[in-house]
Amino acid sequence: MDSLTVIRKCPLFAGVTDEDLDYLAGICVAREYSKGELLFSEGDPARGFYLVASGKVKIYKLSPEGKERILHIVHPVNTFAEAAIFGDGFYPAYAEPLDRSRLVFFPKNDFQRLLLDHGQIAINMIGGLARFLRQFATQVEELTFKDVPARLARHLLDLGTEDAASVELPVTKSQLASNLGTVSETLSRTFRKLSDEAIIEVKGKVIVILDRDRLEDLAHTYKE
Repeated sequence: MDSLTVIRKCPLFAGVTDEDLDYLAGICVAREYSKGELLFSEGDPARGFYLVASGKVKIYKLSPEGKERILHIVHPVNTFAEAAIFGDGFYPAYAEPLDRSRLVFFPKNDFQRLLLDHGQIAINMIGGLARFLRQFATQVEELTFKDVPARLARHLLDLGTEDAASVELPVTKSQLASNLGTVSETLSRTFRKLSDEAIIEVKGKVIVILDRDRLEDLAHTYKE
């Protein structure tokens, strides 16, 4: 997709006028990034934010020991790091592509000037940040109150449509473990347990949903 097409599809810019879309396309820069190429580090000054045109990007933190914790994975037509261009102006985490990706970059100063003159873009930005906060609150709730099987069940359900017979994992199982706040060994045991109980069937990265009702019940359970 060209920059204008991906901007048009982005939820952050839904409802803006064609004129606004042209302005947005005029300030952005698109380029290809290699798998593992570091986009920014935690604490770097925020130069702007990104929109994924193709590929996917992981946002993660590093512990003092260097252990990686994936916060979320950004897929096409979604943005990341937009909150960093406000507030203290520093990136709060690390970001790098999980595979070769085409990203659209919006420079901070140009974008902020655009917000002053185009109110709908500013309103959409507020809505986008609100959605991100809701997602973050949900993630915190699940890490606090749900065990690994419930988190995995919710993740599998969110990957597909309501009646999907199977889903494909968009990341490796070690990356998924980090995203779910656990370790690979625990995740592997959980996959095996759900398979033994005939809730799912694992075929590499493809997960066949054998019993959706039980998977949904598991997704709604909380720690005792």
